[in-house]
Amino acid sequence: MIEGAVSMPIFQSSTFAYRGENDYHAIRYIRLNNTPNHVALHKKLAAIEGAEDALVTASGMAAIAGTLLTLLGTGDHLITQDCLYGGTHDLLNVEFPRLGITHDLVDGSAPATWSRALKPNTKAIYVESISNPLIRVADLKAVVAFARAHGLVSIIDNTFTSPVNFRPAEHGFDLSIHSGTKYLNGHSDIVAGAVIGRAELIDRINRTQGHLGGALDPHACFLLHRGMKTLAVRVRHQNESALKIATFLQARDEIMAVNYPGLESHPEYARARELFDGCGGMMSFELQGGVRTAEAFINAVKLPISAPSLGGVESLITRPATTSHVGMSRADRARAGIGDGLIRLSVGLEATDDLIADFSQALGQL
Repeated sequence: MIEGAVSMPIFQSSTFAYRGENDYHAIRYIRLNNTPNHVALHKKLAAIEGAEDALVTASGMAAIAGTLLTLLGTGDHLITQDCLYGGTHDLLNVEFPRLGITHDLVDGSAPATWSRALKPNTKAIYVESISNPLIRVADLKAVVAFARAHGLVSIIDNTFTSPVNFRPAEHGFDLSIHSGTKYLNGHSDIVAGAVIGRAELIDRINRTQGHLGGALDPHACFLLHRGMKTLAVRVRHQNESALKIATFLQARDEIMAVNYPGLESHPEYARARELFDGCGGMMSFELQGGVRTAEAFINAVKLPISAPSLGGVESLITRPATTSHVGMSRADRARAGIGDGLIRLSVGLEATDDLIADFSQALGQL
């Protein structure tokens, strides 16, 4: 509590009185991510993932870019999982080449092959806890072991699982990144990001962010802090609801494939059960009939909203080829296994039976 306030106040001030600070980054100023709203969030985020420190940013991409630009410079090399969020893919393939930063892709489930991508200038390895949008689960234990063996910084985008289902620091990851827009906030009304992990690295990233200007404003800090109060309740419901929906979809003849790690048919089911406390609210699936049928299904459902983003209280449905991964070329999507007819579903807080009934009526129209 601050001054006894049950709800965190909004400190709507860009700057604060000078208190004798002798370091530029210690001066209390919004852009330097160190106002009371920022500090409260940093402590909360570090606590819920069991990490040393944390930092909030203006967006998930600000968190990703700021982290990688802190750790990598001209001539450096990054190893990444072969299927990533489209924004991350574009950052690595559009922006980083002109900065002289290179990367190689690896199969997250084939650690024996990763050393082939290793170079003398490799500085870090980057994966997602559950990949977007194919919902794969990399060998995360092997990622940490590989990073330690080769002196790399291990980075994981933990957005899809959230700290409720997976806490990377407990498994040895150096840094965890979140789009706070998604599950952390959970209400589809702000854009935010977070980096959580080793204090020494967080301090370095924070200094970079101070120069790049990717700070979160006080009102967004307040909303993120408020949203996190219901994080565990929301995610536990979404875990349970998503598994029931995935099981329903898998049993339908109209569905060609369902990607959800809570299903025994998922190739990384055993790994997900070992690593995660729940498999989250994200899934993807493909219908018989391709793009045209996928569009017909999306148009036929009544409860989920056809929109990008994820992790909110409302269910969202989309084709990644037209939203989250539209920046990738068709050839790059094909190489990653992202078909044009793939549908991604973010399960919200609607009654599970209502969602299943809605999907049933939509499938009946195909």
